[in-house]
Amino acid sequence: MADPNFLALVNGDRLAYHLAEGSGPGILWLGGFHSDMRGTKAEAVADWATRRGRASLRFDYFGHGQSSGDFCDGTISHWRDNALAVLDRLVKGPQILIASSMGGWIAMLLAKQRPGRIAGLLLIAPAADFTEVLMWQRMPEEVRRQLVETGSWLHRPENDEAYPITRGLIEDGRNNLVLNSTLEPSYPVRILHGMADTDVPWQHGLKLAETIKGDVTFTLVQQATHRMSRPSDLKLIERTLDGLVEDIPC
Repeated sequence: MADPNFLALVNGDRLAYHLAEGSGPGILWLGGFHSDMRGTKAEAVADWATRRGRASLRFDYFGHGQSSGDFCDGTISHWRDNALAVLDRLVKGPQILIASSMGGWIAMLLAKQRPGRIAGLLLIAPAADFTEVLMWQRMPEEVRRQLVETGSWLHRPENDEAYPITRGLIEDGRNNLVLNSTLEPSYPVRILHGMADTDVPWQHGLKLAETIKGDVTFTLVQQATHRMSRPSDLKLIERTLDGLVEDIPC
């Protein structure tokens, strides 16, 4: 992969990104928590856009991948603002937001703040409000106490490296909750969720789907895990993208 370009923000962030020119609406990839734009799904989406001659952009949030910053200092508000800066400064015209896991939460925030810039949404195992619903509410009392008293707790997920969860992340997440409100988009929304997802259960994705009033399709994928990176998953993402583009109003 070629070296990324960097977007410098006034707060000192330097966001790594890859931009490919092409037709619109463009494709804007929003990655997940503790992931980066070199992941399997991100690259598959970029390849799809290239084959279709469609503009695309993928980037790393603050503290992720090749961007500047310490992951421990990141919050939902910070990463939301990164995505807003990318949308406002790097891409032109309406965008199809393709979002994985935490990216689904970020996509919903962008849809609420920049409704005129969104042409469609494809959410893959969306983890809306995960800091509150999937973390804080499920944490044992001793973990909550450690977070409050020390400011952080080291999360050790299966099949992945350990990383810290901070009190700032949890508290800031409460300022960005979306499951308690509705979205009424004029564009199509497609949601894919694996039935074998143990990180973000498919029932959680369904709760998000129920807050969106309009042209919404929720697809369950048997045996798919949270990563949804099997060859069959990637083909499904591509087919869903093809259909989504056809369903976007002219």
